[in-house]
Amino acid sequence: MLFKTERLYARELRKSDLPLFHRMQNDHAVMRYVGGKTYTLEENSKDLERVMKFYKKPGNDFWVWAISSVEDHRFLGTCALVKNEKQEYEIGFRLLKEEWQKGYGKEITNGLIRHGFEEMKLSKIVAYVNKNNVASVRILDSTFRFIKEFYNDEEDCIDRYYQISN
Repeated sequence: MLFKTERLYARELRKSDLPLFHRMQNDHAVMRYVGGKTYTLEENSKDLERVMKFYKKPGNDFWVWAISSVEDHRFLGTCALVKNEKQEYEIGFRLLKEEWQKGYGKEITNGLIRHGFEEMKLSKIVAYVNKNNVASVRILDSTFRFIKEFYNDEEDCIDRYYQISN
């Protein structure tokens, strides 16, 4: 276990997560605000293996973990702290659709922030979100400092940019 909140914990992904990882990554509603593309089982299997290889990489700055339930240890989604192309540590998460509207997004965001500042010793964490992703905007508005909105050419949308400092 990497870190724990009241109802959730983050852990390394494992091959046995593939069925639920695939269901999440193949759900149009889940992927709507992250490029909109869904992925095949084969693509998701390769992606899961690729992400898992980062755990052993010296100097790794690409961390994607499973979100699991403290109560029954089931896979609920993924969370991440990754160094982006601007050399910023960026936060992110995805949840299986059936796990939406339970407060897990806010809870895992707070856990990631704590882990980033206390364990990884980061001084700043950022977040980017499509402004139409109302649930995530609400979480970030209540947790981070809003910096600006801008047009994201790559995803053809208006993104909101947030920061939080330690």
